[in-house]
Amino acid sequence: METSRSTGLTRRALLGAFAATTVAAAPTYANAFGFLRGAGDVRRIKMYNGRTGESMDTVYWVDGNYLKDALVEVNHFMRDWRNGQIKPIDTRTLDIMTAAHRMMDTSEAYTLISGYRSPETNNMLRSRSSGVAKNSRHLKGEAADLRMSSRSVAQMSRAASACAAGGVGRYSSSNFVHMDCGPVRSWGR
Repeated sequence: METSRSTGLTRRALLGAFAATTVAAAPTYANAFGFLRGAGDVRRIKMYNGRTGESMDTVYWVDGNYLKDALVEVNHFMRDWRNGQIKPIDTRTLDIMTAAHRMMDTSEAYTLISGYRSPETNNMLRSRSSGVAKNSRHLKGEAADLRMSSRSVAQMSRAASACAAGGVGRYSSSNFVHMDCGPVRSWGR
């Protein structure tokens, strides 16, 4: 039997996952929001960007409202680091990231591998790898590629998948998980 310690998920998070999935006919994001209800009236995101050396630890939602200044900070942090282009990051993606992080019961910040990607960057990456989608959600500011040293790709992807609120890609050989606010789907190993 697998314990909650070995999966990186707490008993409370797993119970919350089962409770949130019992909501029938609710919007897709009900699960992610359900996981965040236990956070009180505050949503916080912590990330580190190894490419730029920047760190971010910000509250972006309080009492039912997204904080404009915090979202500006998130947008800048998740910019295309290759050319500095910025696009607004979809708050649904932030909520999925936050819900998954909460379920993993860790204080470690996410390491951001990729947030927004400009068309030029996406085309360059596509020319080097078959794993980059032509119409990537990164182009729309709807996706993030993330890793954590204290959690495995399997643990991170299980937490994100439990939100049932978007796409989750496992990239074990590159040691990161893709999370987006598109249709619910999963891929990779």
